Amino acid sequence: MAMTSIVLPLGTPAPPFELRDVVSGKIYTLDSFSDKAALLVMFICRHCPYVVHVRQELARLGSDYRETALGIVAISSNDPVTYPDDAPPKLKEMAEQLGFSFPLCFDETQEVAKAYHAVCTPEFFLFDRNRLLVYHGQLDDSRPGNTKPVTGRDLRAAIDAVLAGRPVNQVQHPSMGCSIKWKRG
Repeated sequence: MAMTSIVLPLGTPAPPFELRDVVSGKIYTLDSFSDKAALLVMFICRHCPYVVHVRQELARLGSDYRETALGIVAISSNDPVTYPDDAPPKLKEMAEQLGFSFPLCFDETQEVAKAYHAVCTPEFFLFDRNRLLVYHGQLDDSRPGNTKPVTGRDLRAAIDAVLAGRPVNQVQHPSMGCSIKWKRG
């Protein structure tokens, strides 16, 4: 079911996390990115048509910003029991096929998604050096079937502003995608 992200107040601190990358097995935390001037946290999965629609752009974001002061981490929180395509081995396969240059971590307990108030995939949270939220919006206005090109325009503008030390535009359109697949109970 398609839904939009909920509005979080700008300035909200980044919740801590400790998650394992499905590719390298390395554990990542907020402190793993302490040398970065900004941090992009993306909630994604493998099966959602909205993520499938933008996954090449997600890979390009990683490649384009690899040598910058932006840290990037992707997190998948879907229940792999009801959505086996979102299980860690399948996520690893996707990350390797797309050549992700950032970690893709699995949120087994779903506590990280809850801490971030993430509700859909894809969903984007951009934090400044102090790990305060400066952008929580859409990648761009392309959606499956609407014929608009996937450019990453909205998210890239926010990233470029924060990296340049400029204010991020406060007019932000929510992400839209599939709901996070919560565990039963």
